[in-house]
Amino acid sequence: MTMKAIILAAGRGSRMQGMTDDKPKCLTPLAGKTLLDWQLLALNAMGIDHIAVVRGYLAEQLQSKRFSFLDNPRWPETNMVVTLTCASVLLLNNTCIVSYADIVYNAIHIEKLIQATGDIVLTYDRLWESLWQERFTDPLSDAETFKEKRGQLLEIGDKAQSMTEIAGQYMGLLKFTPKGWKIVEKQLNKLSQNQLDRLDMTALLRLLLEQKVTINVVPVEGKWCEVDSGHDLRLYETKISQVDKSDGCWMHDWRG
Repeated sequence: MTMKAIILAAGRGSRMQGMTDDKPKCLTPLAGKTLLDWQLLALNAMGIDHIAVVRGYLAEQLQSKRFSFLDNPRWPETNMVVTLTCASVLLLNNTCIVSYADIVYNAIHIEKLIQATGDIVLTYDRLWESLWQERFTDPLSDAETFKEKRGQLLEIGDKAQSMTEIAGQYMGLLKFTPKGWKIVEKQLNKLSQNQLDRLDMTALLRLLLEQKVTINVVPVEGKWCEVDSGHDLRLYETKISQVDKSDGCWMHDWRG
């Protein structure tokens, strides 16, 4: 079965302020390419050529021979899980890598997901704290709990009170087999439309854990970034510039 990929790009990215006034967030430039370009490069490097982008905000700007597209026409009033359900036909018939649209990552993380066993799998960064220390004055202000045991997720998405509650950072990079997606749909079908509309991805993962669904996790060490603000962009551009000038290294450099 050919591996396929889905990029969830329906939202506007309101925390980017005016930077997304005239373009979808995934078209934000970073280190010489758009976020979407970096994602396509990483997926293509692992032999994934069938990529579907789920559009919403300024959908007409997301057209390319490099990917197919699906649409979430209700993107202003729904959350990311509804955007994911717009790709349900793909998910029911193929094993799919699913990526948030506002992250960049090294192809090695895709390779790890491809090789990982399990019907629902996600990556997490064990070296997250150093990145969060640079992004936030107080890393705990934006950190959530993440606990795992022997490669299985135990807890995710609650407000963390201390660093000991965080084994790593959920990245927004997942894999579903058709069997895994059927398990997800079974749970989603129990929700009202209002509940479904408000459901974000970590809330979905918590719901699955409550129903004793097995979610496997794969650790990675750096080599990815989340773009959530103009401050993030400036930070990463500075880091990349320093690396390129000094021929040094930065553990979250996703390139190459």
